[in-house]
Amino acid sequence: MPRISTFFGIVIEMYYGDHPPPHFHARHGDEAAKIEIATGALMRGSLSPRALRLVREWVAEHRDELEANFERVVNHEVPTQIEPLK
Repeated sequence: MPRISTFFGIVIEMYYGDHPPPHFHARHGDEAAKIEIATGALMRGSLSPRALRLVREWVAEHRDELEANFERVVNHEVPTQIEPLK
């Protein structure tokens, strides 16, 4: 599973050959979540309120890049790295 970004201990990954709706996976500590790209909504799992807020802020800054990466992994192509939240 390609890691596309890491910030503040949060790891962002996408699975090859994944399915719609466009989403990514976020891990922080022992928690893991599936996040919808279009809305930043929590689809499954859990993150602390602070980690989820940071992830949503990052999504808002990089939505176009995330959508392009989702298309890449659906087609079994290598996604690009995305700048971390600073």
